Amino acid sequence: MTIKYSIILPVYNEEETLPELYRRLKQVVDGLDGQTEMIFVNDGSQDGSFQTLGDLAKQDKRIKVLSFSRNFGHQMAITAGLDYSSGDACVVMDADLQNPPEVIPELISVWKQGEYEIIYASRDRREGENWFKKTTARLFYSLMQKLSKTKIPINAGDFRLLDRKVVDALCSLRECHRFVRGLIDWLGFAQTSVSYEGQARFAGETKYSLYKMVKFALDGITSFSYRPLQLATCLGFLFSIAGFFYAAYAISINLFTDKTVHGWTSLIVTVLLLGGIQLITLGIIGEYIGRIFDDVKQRPLYVVRKKIGFPEEENS
Repeated sequence: MTIKYSIILPVYNEEETLPELYRRLKQVVDGLDGQTEMIFVNDGSQDGSFQTLGDLAKQDKRIKVLSFSRNFGHQMAITAGLDYSSGDACVVMDADLQNPPEVIPELISVWKQGEYEIIYASRDRREGENWFKKTTARLFYSLMQKLSKTKIPINAGDFRLLDRKVVDALCSLRECHRFVRGLIDWLGFAQTSVSYEGQARFAGETKYSLYKMVKFALDGITSFSYRPLQLATCLGFLFSIAGFFYAAYAISINLFTDKTVHGWTSLIVTVLLLGGIQLITLGIIGEYIGRIFDDVKQRPLYVVRKKIGFPEEENS
């Protein structure tokens, strides 16, 4: 039986990179031992990415394109690509060439051994990233390791190969605030790693702003850990106990000494401290409630505006 591969590539404003990406990807795909589809997901790009993808699809019938009605985000683009994939093995990789396509045959080679359903690519080095990005990435993964029972591999992004069993199971999970690499690890299939050297972007600038990185981190933490809520509860108990002892101290001074409690310093410090703790706690609770609110509405995760290269029944 002929093996079929799917390669999923989220695209957001990568017009300059796409020709070089296709050139390198084509060399890899031509050398694979099975049929291959390359699914590019245009995530509401504002440059000429969709036009470029359309031109490439005319040259190569193996290219399929999904174009969103707006920007739904990187994780939704991955989800859409997997939803529409048909390969026995699916490779997810970024379109900025920080994930070298030349690693794909190695991922496939490990998958063919039959021991693992997930083979993720682990970066030995992170070329082209500044110290802030590297430091925050390390902090995020360390925090996730401590907060979550789901152990997400360090230095592994979304560049990985997934067996069809994993893809089918992953596509059945339809939560709104998606942290795909966390969902994959939560599924529990056997996994191993392949090392590679992360490369700098081929062209342009990173599309992950500080806001998007913070949101991504919040989605990861709130999707796989209740410990922030437990921490808020512990802080509440801690400050309640401290407040009780302070109240007993103030009453004892008033009853058994000639001293009186003067000034507003201790009062205002206590009010501000407790007020800050309360607002932080409410914020944490609000993050979880907001995610529940989004999930119960059951809106579609994304909206596809145009398709290229898919069967007519899927384009209708």
